[in-house]
Amino acid sequence: MPSLSEETKGRIDHLEPGSVIGIVGGGQLGRMMALSARYHGFRIGVLDPTPDAPAAQVADFQETADYGDLDALKRLAERSDVLTYEFENVDADALDQVRDHVAIPQGTDLLRVTQDRVHEKTFINRHGIDTAPWRQVDSLDQLDADLKELGMPAVLKTRTGGYDGHGQAVLRTKEDLQALKGRMEGRDFPSSVLEGFVDFAFEASILVSGNGKDYVTFPMVRNEHRHNILHMTLAPAKVEPEMADRARDMALTLAGGFKLAGTLALELFVMPDGGLVVNELAPRPHNSGHYTIEACSMDQFDAHVRGIAGWPLPDPRLLSPAVMVNVLGQHVAPVRRLLGEHPEWFLHDYGKAEVRTDRKMGHLTVLTDDPERTAQDLEATGCWSDLD
Repeated sequence: MPSLSEETKGRIDHLEPGSVIGIVGGGQLGRMMALSARYHGFRIGVLDPTPDAPAAQVADFQETADYGDLDALKRLAERSDVLTYEFENVDADALDQVRDHVAIPQGTDLLRVTQDRVHEKTFINRHGIDTAPWRQVDSLDQLDADLKELGMPAVLKTRTGGYDGHGQAVLRTKEDLQALKGRMEGRDFPSSVLEGFVDFAFEASILVSGNGKDYVTFPMVRNEHRHNILHMTLAPAKVEPEMADRARDMALTLAGGFKLAGTLALELFVMPDGGLVVNELAPRPHNSGHYTIEACSMDQFDAHVRGIAGWPLPDPRLLSPAVMVNVLGQHVAPVRRLLGEHPEWFLHDYGKAEVRTDRKMGHLTVLTDDPERTAQDLEATGCWSDLD
């Protein structure tokens, strides 16, 4: 695992309004980041290969190029006072090459840990926090040996890359294992992580934000996934205060370990016995935190922007319980048809030009006194019936 070094951070003491924040990545997270930065008085540049990307629509300028285009990254850096990133599959080496031109408060160590599952799980475990039992696997022979130790079912995940279920295979039976071996025949085995199956009660997450020295957390929330994509978030999670406190302590511990600047998400498994297991980390604002825009005194994007700018961070307050639900490509039409009948829906459209099945096109949030009932009411509209 890479050692955490101050050299790759470039923490800002206080970024003045009018300064330029460059965002690597022009998707919906970058868009909401940019909107928040606008409210704080900053100007925005974006690097993204798609012309008129969602974030670029609300930015001052866009460098239209691949994320790995070092010349384009240097141009963005030279026009910016601070660089940040909206997703974890960013070339950390390329970012290091522009540190002479611009500060990168999140650092690249955070990237190197979270984009490598071996480094990530090692970091989490070294801080005394549980993950699913796991083994590093670099060959089919090693996979056989580790499966004998961990047993099935188990999940094999590529060491790097992968999202929303991509880059992983669930091994429940010997037939699943044989099918995997058949697909791998004649191919190099990618360095991977084998995880023992976790029989969790439900999935949850918690967000933590920092400015490099001080850290604050948002409420623990409950998440529901469909087809390996986050479907719905209920805030706050209906758990005992003691469990919420443990999740908060875990988040603060990891934030301190990273000397975090910006927002970090911990994806959690809540065990039937009340235990908490960290599944993954996301080194940026997170889908499950979108409810904070309407429901909290400071949302996750405000916290991210304030954190990378070196501003003080007030403790976020939950102003209202809420439910957030994703609007995928197949849900756009039914949601728009019903929008006029539901003034309580806060709809966020990401401005993506192409509507595709299972592509995140937006989300909506409902403020409520009864998240469980509101979740049922949303499902009853039929807009998300394809996910049943």
